[in-house]
Parts: sequence; C-alpha cells; structure tokens
Amino acid sequence: MKQGRWRKQGGAAILLAMLTVVLVATLASAVLWQQWRGVEVETAERSRTQSSWVLIGALDWARLILREDARKGGADHLAEPWAVPLAQARLSSFLAADRNDAPGADEALDAFLSGQIVDLQSRLNVFNLVQDAKIHEPSRLVFSRLFELLDLPERELALMAENLRLAQDTGEQGRVNPAMPLLPNTIEQLVWLGLSPQTLAAIRPYITWLPVPTPVNLNTASAEVIYASVEAYKLVDAHRMVRVRNAAHLTSFGDASKAGGNAAAQFNDSQHSVASRFFEIRGSLRVGDTTVQERFVVQREGLDVKTLSRQRGVAQAATPLQ
Repeated sequence: MKQGRWRKQGGAAILLAMLTVVLVATLASAVLWQQWRGVEVETAERSRTQSSWVLIGALDWARLILREDARKGGADHLAEPWAVPLAQARLSSFLAADRNDAPGADEALDAFLSGQIVDLQSRLNVFNLVQDAKIHEPSRLVFSRLFELLDLPERELALMAENLRLAQDTGEQGRVNPAMPLLPNTIEQLVWLGLSPQTLAAIRPYITWLPVPTPVNLNTASAEVIYASVEAYKLVDAHRMVRVRNAAHLTSFGDASKAGGNAAAQFNDSQHSVASRFFEIRGSLRVGDTTVQERFVVQREGLDVKTLSRQRGVAQAATPLQ
C-alpha cells in the first residue's frame, strides 16, 4: 500500500513539474514577444521620423527650384528643371559619406528617394464652378465638355456644382449653414458633393482642388483639359496644340492661337494662362519594406513659395505614388 501511495505521489510531482515548465515557457515566450514587439515599434517609429525629416528636406529643395524658376520669370512649361521628375535613387548618392566609417554604415543609408513636381494649373479647378456665391456658367460649360468627353453622367456634375454652391453658402451672421454639405479640402472628398467613386476615378487625372479660382496653363495641360477649356476646339485641335507646345513652349495667347490652328478659338485671362502659381510636390522614400509618401501643395507668389497643405501615407515598397 505504501508503494502504491509513493507511485501516485511521484506521478503527481512529475505532472506538477511539467505544468510548471509549460507555465514558465509560456511566460518567457510572452516576455520575449513583448520585447520583440517593442523593438519593432521603436524601429518603425524611428524610420518614420527619419523619413519625414528627409522628405521635408526634399520639400525645401523643391521650393528652392520653384523659387529659382520664378527668378527667371516667363512662362512655365514642361521643359523647365522643375518639371523633370527625380527617378528613384539611393539616398547615399546625395550625401558625402565618409569611406572610413565603420562597417555597416552604408546599410544605414540604404534608402531610396524619388519625387516629382506637378503643375496643378495643368488641371481644371473644381473651385472655379462657384464664384460670387453663384454657379459660374463658363466654368460649368468647361466641366460639361470634360464629362461629355469621358462619357460621364451630367447629373453628377449638376449635383456637384449645386452642392458646392450650398457648401459655400453662409447665413446672415457669416456662418456656414450646418444643414448644408461640407466644403471639401481634397479631391477624394468630392464624393461629399455627389460624385460617385467611379466618376471621381475617371476625372481625377484632369481636375484639382485649389482655394481660389485658377486658369489652365496651356503649356502643361493635357489635351483633354485643353479641349474642355477651349469652347471652339475639337479634340484634334487640342492634340495639335500639345505637339506644337512640346516642341516650343507658348509665351502668349497669340502663340496658343497659332499652335491650335483654329481661328475661332478664344483665350482669356480668367480661364487660360501660360504660367502657374500652384504646384504639388510629391516625395517618396523607401526604407526596407516600407515606403513613406508625402504630398505638399505649394503656392508661389513672386519669390515666395509657401506650403498650403501636406498629406502623408505609408505603403508597401511595391506600391507606386499615384
């Protein structure tokens, strides 16, 4: 009987020891996981902060390019330095790395930077649709031609214009009516005004949202935008202008009239231009498997280039900046 009792106690002790080992192993794994997670979070935050500073430096560089371009004056066109995109390049190629650094220093600079400056006045400004608290008929006709060209529903254009007018409507005390649609700040928010996601995706390459009415820069606009903004044009006229201006940029409306080859076309300062004030600066920095992307909208007035807005995004390395 004693022997049987000892066997039972020995089995219980072994089972208790095994449970203790499992419990210790589980707790140790949890502690290790927490430590690993903390290191990963700290590393990601450090990379994000460093990427943000690098992209801010790229913004300053782009602003300097735009300032120097303004110093020269004249028209803004696609043959100027600001219009040349920066292809993806290793960040260390911009830095004076010391060859006597300790091993592994080059890996710390294993980041890739790319960027581009886009003329926002190469697109139709949705803000133009409402001026002086009323729908601006010339601008509505311009957008109508674009919608017709892209085979999009005109009712969505009418709804967007009306909701934009209501969003800008203020009461007697100068406050926005809370029952009215909200005024968007970005292109993506135009769905607030009645555009369907499908329509927004179709017109997105041809439109922009800027805080003041702006004309279309004929030197940088696409054929579709030029066609929409010039009432007498056919699409073939717009393509002809693009070919001519790519060979020799336009310096005046007289050049534009000759380039389009359509004597009936009329250009005016409120809808057309050969220079620009608003630009978008896009920067992308890839570090490891993560790409940090930022977009800055800037306004150039003389030699002053100020930032109006900033958007940041994080994506996988394979995801391009749209």
